[in-house]
Amino acid sequence: MDRFQAMQVFARVVEVNSFTRAADSLGLPRTTVTTIIQNLERHLGVRLLNRTTRRISLTPDGAAYFDHSKRVLADVEETEACFQAAAVKPQGKLRIDVPASVGRLILVPAIAEFRERYPDIELVLGMSDRRVDLVQEAVDCVIRGGELEDSSLVARRIGSFQFVTCAAPSYLERHGMPHTLEDLKSHRALNYFCNRTGRSFSWDFVIDGRVHEVDMTGDMAVNDWSAHLALGLQGFGLIQTARFIALPHLQSGELIEVLPQWRPTILPISLLYPQSRQLSPKVRVFSDWVAELFMRCPLLRGGDGSEGCHDVRKPELLPGAIRAPRRGTPAELEYAI
Repeated sequence: MDRFQAMQVFARVVEVNSFTRAADSLGLPRTTVTTIIQNLERHLGVRLLNRTTRRISLTPDGAAYFDHSKRVLADVEETEACFQAAAVKPQGKLRIDVPASVGRLILVPAIAEFRERYPDIELVLGMSDRRVDLVQEAVDCVIRGGELEDSSLVARRIGSFQFVTCAAPSYLERHGMPHTLEDLKSHRALNYFCNRTGRSFSWDFVIDGRVHEVDMTGDMAVNDWSAHLALGLQGFGLIQTARFIALPHLQSGELIEVLPQWRPTILPISLLYPQSRQLSPKVRVFSDWVAELFMRCPLLRGGDGSEGCHDVRKPELLPGAIRAPRRGTPAELEYAI
């Protein structure tokens, strides 16, 4: 019995909670995976998994063996990566998932540059605001927004987005320009809601260094950044959106900033990946490239667009984000920007 392979197979079965999915991800027949686990249990003299027709679960011995296995496998991968990283040319399939606004407005306009640098990487770009299980879906990394809490994922801060409160001239002609937070009570908001909870994200403003949340009433809410912007441009209500999304329309006069003296809190943006991908050459070069992409433009580092961007593809399209819960749990952070 190949004990190292058995350890890998066992860990994968536990991670995806399925013999069939583990076999698919490892490129092995299901019967082979079953036989390997049986042989491993026989070799160790303990039962590692409880099996029923519907589910599998770890025994106490299985849980202890899984913890030790993960450490051993991580150490082996790290050791190999240390020696291979310099010599190995990044290659293979790289699966990433990003919010639709970030993908369409930031990554896609610059993706030719990444392809030119790393032609041997097959990039699979998912653009969604849904929760992604990186392990079960075999996703290498995600870009997400929000304040990060402790989690099993490795996080690299790559930038931040400033938000703006604004409205179309047609809306302001009908309802007037608010000058105080109290004035907002007589205005309508076009809200953005979370796919997971169905609740609209709260509005806030930073006044003298303190965050003030405001309950905004509105008769419409959407969960798509492009629809949110389009309806705002049509005058359906005040909107809070990422400045990088709104900037071209602010410059053209299609949107007018409201309460510019009090801006919403800045949203940090991070690239997250499982610890097992930490030293993967393809993840490492993508992480470095996307961090460099954000670094080139102050607008992608919390600026308001007045500084200008340098060497960024199509800066007039530069982006904005869909807001994530600022105090979200790690699970919530996998939903949307």
